[in-house]
Amino acid sequence: MRYTARWAATLGLAATAVSWPVAQTAQAAPASLYAPSALVLTVGHGQSATTATPARAVTLSCAPTPSGTHPDTVGACAELRGAQGDLGALQARSDVMCTKEYDPVVVTVDGVWQGQRVSYERTFANECVKSTYGNSLFAF
Repeated sequence: MRYTARWAATLGLAATAVSWPVAQTAQAAPASLYAPSALVLTVGHGQSATTATPARAVTLSCAPTPSGTHPDTVGACAELRGAQGDLGALQARSDVMCTKEYDPVVVTVDGVWQGQRVSYERTFANECVKSTYGNSLFAF
């Protein structure tokens, strides 16, 4: 009986000795320095994303540095940061005049912004109206 108790104690201590460094390493591993921010933006002609065929699509990643196929990654990321990732908060510029022509353009944005899932769709009356929202985010 004494040998069984001693054997159990030895196995318990050995298991603790082996698992302790692994547990400490898992706790000591730093979290990512940047929350993921990777988006896919599309634009197409039509009333909604379900009926419109995308005419163009770009990628945009803002962390740790702006990158992607968007033509102005730096400006687009700055606009997103300024709106704190809330695409609905983007306001139209007042320095641009557009015609009242109705040729609907739909923009979609899907992906992750600072670790949070993003799914955005907006229909604009025409291409000119779309371009008034921000300076570079929807300019692709």
